[in-house]
Amino acid sequence: MSSNTIHRMGTANMYDSAMRNLAARQTSLSNLQENLTSGKRVVRASDDPVAAAQAERALTRLSRIQTEQRALETQRNAIAQAESAMGDAVGLVQNARELIVSAGNGTLTPNDRATIANQLQGLREQLSEVANRKDTNGVPLLGALGSALSPFLGPLSTSPDYDFKGLAGQYSSTGVAIPNTLDGDSAFMFQPQRDGVYNASLSAIPSSRRLTTDAIKPVDLGLVNGHNYSIVFSAVGPGATPGTSTATYTINDLTLSTSSAPVTVPDFPSDKPLSLEISAATNPTVHVPGLSFKITGTPATGDTITLKPSASVFSALDSAINDIRNAPNSNAASQAVGQALANLDSGLERMHNMRGYAGELLNRADRITGDQEKRSIQLEDDRSRAEDLDMIKGISDFQNQQAGYEAALKSYASVQKLSLFNFIS
Repeated sequence: MSSNTIHRMGTANMYDSAMRNLAARQTSLSNLQENLTSGKRVVRASDDPVAAAQAERALTRLSRIQTEQRALETQRNAIAQAESAMGDAVGLVQNARELIVSAGNGTLTPNDRATIANQLQGLREQLSEVANRKDTNGVPLLGALGSALSPFLGPLSTSPDYDFKGLAGQYSSTGVAIPNTLDGDSAFMFQPQRDGVYNASLSAIPSSRRLTTDAIKPVDLGLVNGHNYSIVFSAVGPGATPGTSTATYTINDLTLSTSSAPVTVPDFPSDKPLSLEISAATNPTVHVPGLSFKITGTPATGDTITLKPSASVFSALDSAINDIRNAPNSNAASQAVGQALANLDSGLERMHNMRGYAGELLNRADRITGDQEKRSIQLEDDRSRAEDLDMIKGISDFQNQQAGYEAALKSYASVQKLSLFNFIS
């Protein structure tokens, strides 16, 4: 092989090697420029597969948090509306309570009490509307676990007079979500073995006598059966001792159509009202299971006290409306007022508890949002560490690469000009 051929081969190899070196430097410079432009160290998964996977996981989790937060905001708005509805309901019941207290005034006439009853009727209708209120999506705010149907139905001609059409219960909260409805059954409905709310009404008592009961108190909720009862007085007359009276009563279970053995009240002073406690503590044999109450006044033969369980706050209001409107005298009005106040107080306690629970759910939503924000910041930091470019380092690397590329171009140009003839003098 001639020397000329060797020279040409050497020149070609040097040219190819220089071109490869320049191309590599240009590619590296272009990549660095792309990194600077995008602000990312990892533009493609091939740049750093491990870092790319870490960044993708962080982005996926961030996307999930955003979805959860959108759902949480919807839930928060629904519970806020439900809490507002409970606040409106509490206000209506408190207004009704004030009217009921005024109905106990002994100076009122039947027409006056009828006017109060009409006002109470308006409040009860408003209460039904509030309890059946729905959110912007048409979902009942107090429907518990039920459907889109209005949860409270009534008054009904059957017993119980009000029915909860939803599914009682409460969705539980999670680490990222809260319920979007409240348990209206727990807020407005009464259950015998949970609440023991009863209403006591009297047969017609003439104005010349007075006979009332105090509020029916549950003393053993496990024994309360939800039956209807009546206490009927008989054989009321002079006692064995002059100046005393005696009476006999029976307790009838109207649901089972059974009657207790007659109970004779010990002689009591004729010039003083009878004070008779009906409870297992005073008579373990004849009493109303799980309940206790006191009868005060001057009973007569045939006087009857009827006990009926109250199914709901609405039922308690309806009983108050009916008893106040139909009270013939102050004795009947006093009885109606006393029973209504006790039963509405039981309802208010349940309503306050549910409203407090709604407030706790809103606080929980705030805590969840705070936790999610912290997680988002952490995940964003993880993603940034995995794929974002350190701009100072990136600029420095780009400048170094640029300088190296320029030097390679200049050196190649200088070498290309050289030949053997340059050194022959």
